[in-house]
Amino acid sequence: EVQLVESGGGLVQPGGSLRLSCVASGFSFDDYAIAWFRQAPGKEREGVSCISDNDPSSYYANSVKGRFTISSDSAKNMVYLQMNSLKPEDTAVYYCAAVFRCSWYQTRYDYWGQGTQVTVSS
Repeated sequence: EVQLVESGGGLVQPGGSLRLSCVASGFSFDDYAIAWFRQAPGKEREGVSCISDNDPSSYYANSVKGRFTISSDSAKNMVYLQMNSLKPEDTAVYYCAAVFRCSWYQTRYDYWGQGTQVTVSS
């Protein structure tokens, strides 16, 4: 069974940090890129970041560049999203998803997790 499970969300004050984790199972981790998307209340889901072992580049939305860092641990089938300098507008449900090659087109993604809530508020 293919599964993507996110964890690490929570409530944090503006300027704070969180690290999200995504563990993948049921498919060959090396054959897929893993991305983070997010959906804020009343807004469409948007791409945040993407990483692939087959691509030396990592990709970030302009809104998170310089604040978020994506990384992976292939031995553990894990992808992380380190989020620093968090802002209230980062509040959203964060999803990890798997795709053959990094893309912002959500229809290309084969597998999705259930999401983890991140709330940035004082």
